[in-house]
Amino acid sequence: MAHGSLALVGSGEYLPAMASLEQSLIQDGVKNGKQARFIQIPTAAGQESADRIKYWKELGRAQGERLGVEVEFLEILNRQDAQDKEMAELIADSALIYLSGGDPHYLAESLINTPIFDAIYQGWASGSSLAGCSAGAMALSKQIPNFRLTKKSPTPGFNLLTNIRVIPHFDRFFRWIPESAAKHLMSSTEDSILIGIDELTALVNRSGDRDWQVIGSGLVHILSGAPSAQLAASARITL
Repeated sequence: MAHGSLALVGSGEYLPAMASLEQSLIQDGVKNGKQARFIQIPTAAGQESADRIKYWKELGRAQGERLGVEVEFLEILNRQDAQDKEMAELIADSALIYLSGGDPHYLAESLINTPIFDAIYQGWASGSSLAGCSAGAMALSKQIPNFRLTKKSPTPGFNLLTNIRVIPHFDRFFRWIPESAAKHLMSSTEDSILIGIDELTALVNRSGDRDWQVIGSGLVHILSGAPSAQLAASARITL
């Protein structure tokens, strides 16, 4: 079996506006023999407050009720948590595995070469849908660029996207960071495709080949490494 669907989400995980996307990803996983539930992995927010972690948990619970599916919130907040083999066993048989927002560098550093990431990869490789929102989308690339002034060099990502790099929240992102950091983030190597994804918008691959579709209320921006384009909902592109 080819791997499951892959969704790169600019923002909006678990919000009502994204319910139809998440429902479709769950359906894709079920068609591939997975259980009708989605897994929340909040690791990217692991350095944030307990109240913030509770916020993500409640948001996912409410979305699960809207969709009528089981939700498992796995409190994997650091690298030690990511060694938990019991939690890993819950992941690979679920229809949707979701990496939510926060710090993409911390997310990758916490999960790479752990039982939890092995389960994420095995699940996706055997038909589970995998979604990354904001930090989760950035971490799926080979490298994660540093746009914070306190960091200089890129850090390793999960390398599921070998030639694609994502800038989430694209319609708002450059209001948040200094111009010097923006220029650094926009630089790309010749062998990589740089994509900006607006909030409440996703770029989704369902076929396992190079065909992607835009879903949501915003735009997907092809910035470099491929012909420049701005793509609205339902548009398709080969990457």
